[in-house]
Amino acid sequence: MTERTTPGTPPPTRDKGFDLATLLAERGGERYELHTAYLNHQLPRMLRTIGFDKVYERAEGAYFWDAEGNDYLDMLAGFGVMGLGRHHPVVRKALHDVLDASLADLTRFDCQPLPGLLAEKLLTHSPHLDRVFFGNSGTEAVETALKFARYATGKPRILYCSHAFHGLTTGSLSVNGEDGFRDGFAPLLPDTAIEMGDLDALERELRRGDVAGFVVEPIQGKGVYATPPGFLRAAQELLRRHKALLIVDEVQTGLGRTGDFYAYQHEEGVEPDLVCVAKALSGGYVPVGATLGKDWIFKKVYSSMDRVLVHSASFGSNAQAMAAGLAVLSVIEDEQLVADARATGDLLRSRLAALVDRYELLSEVRGRGLMIGIEFGRPTSIGLRSRWAMLQKARKGLFAQMVVVPLLQRHRILTQVSGDHLEVIKLIPPLTIGEREVDRFVTAFTAVMDDAHGGGGLMWDFGRTLVKQAITNR
Repeated sequence: MTERTTPGTPPPTRDKGFDLATLLAERGGERYELHTAYLNHQLPRMLRTIGFDKVYERAEGAYFWDAEGNDYLDMLAGFGVMGLGRHHPVVRKALHDVLDASLADLTRFDCQPLPGLLAEKLLTHSPHLDRVFFGNSGTEAVETALKFARYATGKPRILYCSHAFHGLTTGSLSVNGEDGFRDGFAPLLPDTAIEMGDLDALERELRRGDVAGFVVEPIQGKGVYATPPGFLRAAQELLRRHKALLIVDEVQTGLGRTGDFYAYQHEEGVEPDLVCVAKALSGGYVPVGATLGKDWIFKKVYSSMDRVLVHSASFGSNAQAMAAGLAVLSVIEDEQLVADARATGDLLRSRLAALVDRYELLSEVRGRGLMIGIEFGRPTSIGLRSRWAMLQKARKGLFAQMVVVPLLQRHRILTQVSGDHLEVIKLIPPLTIGEREVDRFVTAFTAVMDDAHGGGGLMWDFGRTLVKQAITNR
């Protein structure tokens, strides 16, 4: 029998040096206890409350497996990080190769080839952009864009959209449109929110003359709301007129997610000044973020040799991240994943949209490519309406959680509620899924909707549990 220790006690003595397999075999079963003791203690509590405290043993592509060999379909892709699915063989080989090469990495005083090669490759997909800064995450890519926009324009203020999400470090938090993330972290930067699509508000703020740029997600991750047709192009014209920059956040939507390489390319004539990417560029292995921009912006920021390190990142451009990024772009091209995401996304969205007239609790299906939002709304029948009202009174968003839980518990499909206080489920699966996964999800979702509209049973019992939990947490 394997000897285990409790968190806080010294680990057992070993006769040899560090061995990862042995460590995981001895202590992997303590995962939830370790997290409770040393990390964010609310995460395991939340997972246990909703029954998500699973133990996954391995993963490949769009699937996880537990110790009993049961497979789970991943429609979350690590919040979009796993664009190629888990453990893609091309990315794995690239990482083995770069480790085996024993490169003189991160000397800080030379120019290694991999960053230049990845920048060159990324820019072939990025018309009208000229240079790249590599950091370590999406929020860092946004921080870079905010700094570059302020310096290049000489203006202090950034505009952003209500309900936007651009990261959680202090600068990116200043352009985060969700109060729940901002509360308690003031003072933030003096930036200003406008409603998505409100060109009058955008122009009104620009007239004040102090706006460096406008940062926008072509499709907001919170709720899966796309910018209205023509909005990005019109916003770009206003920004140029007032000598401000268009910053497009493609951290989640980029690299094929929406059926175009970038989501902004869905709208003809849009040419951002700065674009932020991350997540899928990592291949799911090595954290990486990138800020792409126009040549004049970079040359203004790095205007002399004295300013050569005015913006940098200690681990930016490291060889492992660059190799992973190059492999990811190669797979996207070789496997034609952008076109596949468009076709598979259209199939999934159309099949789900066909259910709207069938289920009164199902309000709308929207999105683009493999970024899909399923929104629920107030039913019309008296019995369902009273149950809906019970949930809404306790906390908005509980019904969506009621759907997510049986999808995992009964059908072994991992999804997420799209945001706090939203009755929206977001689907962002790996770009590699196909018709088999579409069939599995639609079949499971239909079964859950049938149960919900049946008016009783385990699903509504769980709803009452969520209501009690919501009331307790007030």
